Amino acid sequence: MLALVASAVVLGGCASFGADGGFSAVERTTKERIGKDLHWARGDADLDTIAKRVAELLAKPLTVDDAVQVALLNNRGLQADFQEIGITEAEVVQAGRLPNPGFSFGRSSRGDEREIERGVHFNLARLVAMPLIGRMEARRFEQVKGRVAMNVLSLAADTRKAYFTALAAEETVRYMRQVKQAADASAELARRMEQVGNFNKLQRAREQSFYANAALQLARAEQAQRSTRERLVRLLGVWGTQTAFALPERLPDLPPSPLDLPDVEQVALTQRLDVQGAKQAAEQTASNLGLTKTTRFVNVLELGVMRNSSNEEPTQRGWEIAFELPLFDWGGARVARAEAVYMQTLHRAAETAINARSEVREAYTGYRSAYDIARHHRDEVVPLNQRIAEENVLRYNGMLIGVFELLADARTQIASVNASIEALRDFWIAQADLDMALIGKPSLAAAAGPAMAAEAAGAGH
Repeated sequence: MLALVASAVVLGGCASFGADGGFSAVERTTKERIGKDLHWARGDADLDTIAKRVAELLAKPLTVDDAVQVALLNNRGLQADFQEIGITEAEVVQAGRLPNPGFSFGRSSRGDEREIERGVHFNLARLVAMPLIGRMEARRFEQVKGRVAMNVLSLAADTRKAYFTALAAEETVRYMRQVKQAADASAELARRMEQVGNFNKLQRAREQSFYANAALQLARAEQAQRSTRERLVRLLGVWGTQTAFALPERLPDLPPSPLDLPDVEQVALTQRLDVQGAKQAAEQTASNLGLTKTTRFVNVLELGVMRNSSNEEPTQRGWEIAFELPLFDWGGARVARAEAVYMQTLHRAAETAINARSEVREAYTGYRSAYDIARHHRDEVVPLNQRIAEENVLRYNGMLIGVFELLADARTQIASVNASIEALRDFWIAQADLDMALIGKPSLAAAAGPAMAAEAAGAGH
C-alpha cells in the first residue's frame, strides 16, 4: 500500500505546466505548412508586439502573404482558440495531480469520558487510475493542439480567398468607372446630336440606356467592393484607421504552368490534419475503453487511516478500506457504451479519410479547370477582342465608321474584361482551396463556379 502511495506521489510531482503551454507545436505546424509566424497574446506586452508588427505590414500595399500574416497575428478569434490550449493544458496538469486527502475530526463525550476521533482518507480508485487518466488527457491535449492548428490553417486559407475576392472587386470598380465615363460621354454626344437633328429619339434612347446600365453596374460593383473589403477587414482583425490599408492595383498574373500532382490523394492522406486527428481520436477512444473495463468494479475505493484517543482508554490506531459493492450495477452498460463509441469513432475516421480523398480530387480538378479558363481568357479571348478594337480604331480614323459604331464595339469589351478578371480571381481562389485540401478540410468555393465562389467568399469565418 505504501508503494502505491509513493508511486502516486512521484506521478503527481511530475504534473506541471510546460514552458510554452503546448503552443510550440501549433507554431511548428504553421511554420512547416504555410511558412507564417504566430504570436500568442497572453498580456499587454504581447498585444503591443503584435500591434507594432501589424502596423509595419499595413504601412505598405498589402500582398496576399502579408494579409495572411496580419490575420494570423491579429485575428482575435484565433487568439481565443489559442486560449483553448492553455485551458486544456490546465486540465491535463490537474489530471496528473494527486487527489487531496480527506481529514475527519470528531469529539464525543459520555459522562466524564471524552473521545476524540481523527481520520485521514485517500481516494485509492483515483490513484490507481491516474496513469491511465494521464495518458488519456495527454492524447486529448494533442487533439486540441491539432484542432487549433487546423483553425490557423483555415484562417490562412479564408484570408487568401477574401484577399483575392476583394482585390478583384476593386479592379472591377476601377474598370466600371472608366466604362461609365465613356457611357456618359456617349450619352452627352447623342443628346447634342439630337438637338441639331442628326439623331432621332430612338438612337439617343439607346445611348441613354447604355449609360443608365453602366451607372447601375458601377453601383453594384462598388457595393461588392465594400462588402468584400469588409470581409477581409474582419479576417485581418483590424479596426479604426487600420481599415484604410491599401491593396495592389491588380490581381497577380497567372503562373506559367499549373501544378502537376499525380499522387495528390496520397499527399493529402499523409499531410491532412483532420485525418491525423481522426486517427488520434480512435486511439484515445480505445484507451478510454480500456480504462472503463479496468475500473468497472472499482467505482468507489477509499483508504482511511484513523487515530482515536480517549482520556480513559488507550489510543486506537488503525486503517480502513471502503468500496462499493457491485450488487446491482456490474458496469456492463458503461463498457457497452464505450465499445459503441469506439466503433463510432472508427467509422468517423474512415469517413474522414474517404472524404479527404474526394475533396482533394475535387479541389485539384477545380484548380486545373480554373487555370485553363483563366489562361483561355488571357491568351484567346482578351487578345482577340483587343485586335477587334484596334481594327475598329483604324476604320474610325479612316472615316469608315462613326463614333457610335466605335463606342458600340467598345461595349462588347466590357463583358470580356469582366470575365477575365473573374476568371483570374477564381483561379487564385481555387489555388487557395487546393492548398487547404492538401493539409485540411477546404470549403471548395472556387470549384462551384464564379457566381458561387463570389457568394461563398462573403461567408463568415
